[in-house]
Amino acid sequence: MKPTLLCLIVCLISEIVFGQVKHAYTLFNSKGERIEFQNIIDRTRDVDVVLFGEQHDNPIAHWLEFELVSELFKTRSGAITIGAEMFETDNQLIVDEYLNGLITQQRFEAEARLWPNYKTDYKPLVEFAKSNNLRFVATNAPRRYASVVSAAGLEALNNLSVEAKAYLAPLPIEFDLTLPGYKAMVAMTGMPGKGHSKPEFLPMAQALKDATMANSIAKNLKKGYTFVHFHGTYHSNNYEGIYWYLKRYKPNITIITIATVTQDEVESLNNENLGIADFILVVPERMTRTY
Repeated sequence: MKPTLLCLIVCLISEIVFGQVKHAYTLFNSKGERIEFQNIIDRTRDVDVVLFGEQHDNPIAHWLEFELVSELFKTRSGAITIGAEMFETDNQLIVDEYLNGLITQQRFEAEARLWPNYKTDYKPLVEFAKSNNLRFVATNAPRRYASVVSAAGLEALNNLSVEAKAYLAPLPIEFDLTLPGYKAMVAMTGMPGKGHSKPEFLPMAQALKDATMANSIAKNLKKGYTFVHFHGTYHSNNYEGIYWYLKRYKPNITIITIATVTQDEVESLNNENLGIADFILVVPERMTRTY
């Protein structure tokens, strides 16, 4: 076989093989430039807070959450704190009792009102914290109080007891309906009477969660530590939600945001996803889900 023909055949085979490579994810910076995971580690190792926005059923996001915690634990010599939307403030005692070995895993998982996908998606983070003696903060507002706001607005929280209010961000909670994320939620609710007496009550419930998570993070910041927080990406996209409230509680802290999105193609960042976070994790739309 002539060398030129052999070379042509090899090139054609290479094109076929490498053209079929499927990427499970791609990482971008806010400008849409492709980056490596190490770039995120380098940027986050010296900040006060990392807000990692996930899609709750996305296995790639959950895997990278664990990898981020593992790498920061090493690079920060253990100086990290973990927190998550998936645990509510009134369950902090149960979380602490489990991490400190006072109650069994069985009792913890039976009593902590865990999300249905806990064992596959969040248990690895909790067990990592337990194994390495890390603080794990339950940050989110108890869902019963979010339901109160969804039905009657933020002012309804004034009727709660002092004990109940201790589980929430300080009242009154500042609420800016002009923020794009909250405006979009109003548009989604439709006309009054479609499940909410007033359209703005739904974003108010969202604001209660955002403010309470931000307050929980702010209260548990420790000098020289990085607080890594996990939540639905809509809670920090476009530097709104948790980020917006954190900057009001602690104006001088440094924050890095990570967003998770799905796209048909992951080779470039779609225009609508530009600038939504400091780093954007793009996963194929066809990626299998955890539930």
